[in-house]
Amino acid sequence: MIRFLCLLIGLLMVSGRAQADTTNQPALAGVESFQAACRAWDASLFAEAAGHFRTAITNEPTNITNHYWLAVAEFHRMLQLRDQPTNAAAAAAALNQTIAALDRALALSPGHAECCALLGTTYGMKIDGSLLQAIRFGPKVASNRNLAVESGADNPRVQFLLGMCQFHTARKPAAWREALTTLTKAEALFTAEEKKTPTPLEPRWGHDTCLAFIGRVHECLGERDLAAEFYRKALKLHPQHHIAEAGLKRLGLEKDK
Repeated sequence: MIRFLCLLIGLLMVSGRAQADTTNQPALAGVESFQAACRAWDASLFAEAAGHFRTAITNEPTNITNHYWLAVAEFHRMLQLRDQPTNAAAAAAALNQTIAALDRALALSPGHAECCALLGTTYGMKIDGSLLQAIRFGPKVASNRNLAVESGADNPRVQFLLGMCQFHTARKPAAWREALTTLTKAEALFTAEEKKTPTPLEPRWGHDTCLAFIGRVHECLGERDLAAEFYRKALKLHPQHHIAEAGLKRLGLEKDK
């Protein structure tokens, strides 16, 4: 009897979450815009997604999902803007917006794995090779990454963000291999995650870029065939993935084998 009641309560909780997901229309519109922005790699679409999430926050200010998705949209908008040096000021503003959204999310849910991983990553980007910035932000990078791994070691986006940061700070083959190990773990977790049916607002971003970064690591290690293999895997998930396209171009290869 007790087991049956526990099962019933569990089903009601899942049903309640699903209902909440489908009634949060601004956030659902935001996720749709975010996915379109990822496909087009368009900063204006990421800004559109962020606008939807801000509306969702106005409606439900204590819903961490809304703050999380706002941070994700601003983070990707920042990445897209950084592709063009003329957008440096706008990219810096988007980076600060990301941090602000993550701070609000973590105030609601301390230790949230993906938020901690994103916050550690954004503070790492603020360092940008500066010794003074490293002194200022280095402890925040370390503490947030540690919290992310403690609470989300099996989260694919946590491992992906960690591996991406390891790649960007790597200068020697041993460090590239370390990044490759982390990214490979992330890729396996992404593959396992895709076998599960997501709820409407459940995060499912990052797999294509993880594959592209695995390709970049292999390229840095001089492993051209493996680099091309993973660039093409990324393009199967996202046919216009800019990192994978650029990687194949550097290798002198066509997108379609």
